[in-house]
Amino acid sequence: MDDVFKKRRSVRNFQDKEIKKDELREILDAAESAPSAGNLKARRIVVVKDLDLKQKLTEAASNQDFINEAPVVLVFFALPSVSADGYGIRGRSLYAIQDATIAVSFAWLQAVMLGIDGCWVGAFNEEKVKEILKAKEDERPIAILPLGYKK
Repeated sequence: MDDVFKKRRSVRNFQDKEIKKDELREILDAAESAPSAGNLKARRIVVVKDLDLKQKLTEAASNQDFINEAPVVLVFFALPSVSADGYGIRGRSLYAIQDATIAVSFAWLQAVMLGIDGCWVGAFNEEKVKEILKAKEDERPIAILPLGYKK
């Protein structure tokens, strides 16, 4: 793990090279294995490969063009109502967000272990991201994680 921590860097230039399906599955499995409050898993991950959707996400994230360059973009949502069912207001306002952020971390570290680079994006318009990905009213986008191979 020490090597993975040392290799993890924010990469903003990606090659035009696809991520293998089995590697993407490993990344998503790692995110799914992340701990969560009460094991409620108050999070959802959207996998974006569509060029039009990636461009719209780029625009929603202050035109950070590297999002559009990445072959795969993961968008992590917190599900506050799921966490609130188990933990009330604190679940809604904190635990769901923690659940999503831990999942982002696990996904990114798994990607690094596989030789895949990424960059955590937190600067974006939440409402636009929700609209682009047709999220439910109570879903809150927490992070955008573009993944690919560094140029």
